[in-house]
Amino acid sequence: MQEEIARSAIDTFISAFNASDDSYVTALLSQALTSDVIFWGPLGRSEGIAAVERFVLDIRRHPAGTGTMVRCSAVDMPDEWARYQWVFTTPDGGPRLVGTDVVHLRRSLIDQVIVFAGEIEQFTS
Repeated sequence: MQEEIARSAIDTFISAFNASDDSYVTALLSQALTSDVIFWGPLGRSEGIAAVERFVLDIRRHPAGTGTMVRCSAVDMPDEWARYQWVFTTPDGGPRLVGTDVVHLRRSLIDQVIVFAGEIEQFTS
């Protein structure tokens, strides 16, 4: 049950990146995130849906064209924390970015997002 709730919030969050129009982004984020969400992204820490919306809109305006964000793993959820992997691909075989997000849920909504963009290099001893 917990994983279904997390999966729904995560998939709604990801759908904001793929909205048919920028005007839908805020509504989608509001369905997935708490109003006081803390977002740890590539540029540091920010707070609130408006900050996440700026990030999403920046990604949607990628110089290579509007891309597609897809969750490409199951949602792994120990207690109120969840993680999943994602792929962002721009049109016509343009740049592709992969990563893992870790999210914290409060009352069925995401209240913290930690973005790990890129692959982790393999450890060699």
